Amino acid sequence: MKRFSSLRGSKKREDRTGRRQSEPHGLLGTMSGISSPPTTPTQLTKPSPPFPVEENRNLPMRQEERLRSLSSPPDTGQHFSLPSAKPPLTTSSAPIATSHMVRGLSEGMLEKLDLEDEVVEESESDIYMRFMKSHKCYDIVPTSSKLVVFDTTLQVKKAFFALVANGVRAAPLWETKKQSFVGMLTITDFINILHRYYKSPMVQIYELEEHKIETWRELYLQETFKPLVNISPDASIFDAVYSLIKNKIHRLPVIDPVSGNALYILTHKRILKFLQLFVCEMPKPAFMKKTLEELGIGTYSNIAFIHPDTPIIKALSIFVDRRVSALPVVDESGKVVDIYSKFDVINLAAEKTYNNLDISVTQALMHRSQYFEGVMKCNRLETLETIVDRIVKAEVHRLVVVDEAGCIVGIVSLSDILQALVLTPAGLTRKESEEAE
Repeated sequence: MKRFSSLRGSKKREDRTGRRQSEPHGLLGTMSGISSPPTTPTQLTKPSPPFPVEENRNLPMRQEERLRSLSSPPDTGQHFSLPSAKPPLTTSSAPIATSHMVRGLSEGMLEKLDLEDEVVEESESDIYMRFMKSHKCYDIVPTSSKLVVFDTTLQVKKAFFALVANGVRAAPLWETKKQSFVGMLTITDFINILHRYYKSPMVQIYELEEHKIETWRELYLQETFKPLVNISPDASIFDAVYSLIKNKIHRLPVIDPVSGNALYILTHKRILKFLQLFVCEMPKPAFMKKTLEELGIGTYSNIAFIHPDTPIIKALSIFVDRRVSALPVVDESGKVVDIYSKFDVINLAAEKTYNNLDISVTQALMHRSQYFEGVMKCNRLETLETIVDRIVKAEVHRLVVVDEAGCIVGIVSLSDILQALVLTPAGLTRKESEEAE
């Protein structure tokens, strides 16, 4: 019998903390095996401390770590060494005459207080960076999760239907000949296929109906081929944030360098949610009380947007040309009335309406009218603390920045926020993060 898909199941294993972890096994499977809803490791009865490195030093190593210490295979995780926070300043004072003892003591105490304030402020400013460096990607993997894997011989159309059926946005691609993961299939691929091959509602998109994933990759990646960016479960979450922003990607597969198994797919959203669980246990940096305007967070020029009557094919062209993940829908007066994201495009596959892309964005978005709560917005005078809380609770990937009249002025994305919380305190600006080798 011909196999049409390659979906990995999951099996449980015990890690060094006694919790279970999803570990993909077996290449070929069925789509009927759906595991229980994802839960985070932090939902256990005993919460882990924000900085657990010292506490876990004497615990037994996991099997992978023992194997790695013996065979020392190459690590696929990206590790970056950055200078840590500066140590507290120390001062030495000469002997003080008895007649000036009181004045000397008071001045010394004031000087010490000033120095301590400087040290506390400096240490608090990079608290989230140090938190990310002290946790591994393994810590963020849920105890139970679903991971869908496609073989590159699977038909493109069936792969996108499988994404919809399993409720996932991306899947690692396995090439049997190489016996390794070679890339990711995402909604962006679906958009690129529709944009490249759509002609009219009367002409069927042959390339979508008949092409295999490997054929699409050969055609599309001729000019833009890049190796799969992945990370080891033992790499720090800081490394994951750096890799996501540097490579301008939204999904980072966690692949075990020993077994070769794909364990999980990290996203900006998942990382920020993990950080938010521990925020109340850490000192709050002063910059969290500053506004978006003061911190310069977000994009406020050359914003890509569309109108309610914009055809879907035009929106897809903007996605491809501008390389954005969402397009605010703006009415004639400039007010934001909706938002059309890349994730909404996959509904064309779910409803099998991708052969008619001349319909308007408003028509395409009618399917979600029952549960859509409206566009999540903010203004430039709100604090970063408020913004982080809102974007995490709403479980969205960006906020639209509007003025008093509700007109669009900018966009704040998850990558903007992680840059401000983690990389900027480490001395890495957005430009440096993206240009670093």
